[in-house]
Amino acid sequence: MKIRISSSTTFDSIVDGPGLRMVVWTQGCIHNCKECHNPQTHDLCGGHEVDTQDIIDKIKTLKLQRGITLSGGEPFLQPEALEEIAREAKQNNLDVWSYTGFTIEQLLDKNNPSRFKNLNLLKQIDILVDGKFEISKKDFMLKFRGSSNQRIIDVQKTLKLKKVVLVEEYMQDELCEAK
Repeated sequence: MKIRISSSTTFDSIVDGPGLRMVVWTQGCIHNCKECHNPQTHDLCGGHEVDTQDIIDKIKTLKLQRGITLSGGEPFLQPEALEEIAREAKQNNLDVWSYTGFTIEQLLDKNNPSRFKNLNLLKQIDILVDGKFEISKKDFMLKFRGSSNQRIIDVQKTLKLKKVVLVEEYMQDELCEAK
């Protein structure tokens, strides 16, 4: 299967989730968030295509990484390819985080034609950071998210309970923790 990525993967990120992480930078985004951190990933025809197996082969070589992060771009524009990659990461005892400009409610909406593809990917994801980046809510004190409207969601608990379950330890800002 093919996937469109913006650049090669990053093997040593410490800002895209906890611990040392491999990041898959997907290409293509429809959100156009003002002052996006990765505007070079917006062009749906940009970047380049690679075989998912190439990324899976890289996952199999990881030694120090705690997990992988699916970022971009918008990962949920390519849910089938990323499901394959995320499944392999889980089989290699890695946790899986994903960023999306959609909310989890939008991804799972019964009127969304990609709902079942999104659900299959979500079943492989541990933590989802959802929501568009909003420059007016930008806050450097936030952990693993750019703006305060974004949520850090425990996906498996959310799917099981059928209600959004936030990961509170990451939802608190640094100033609150210091008190």
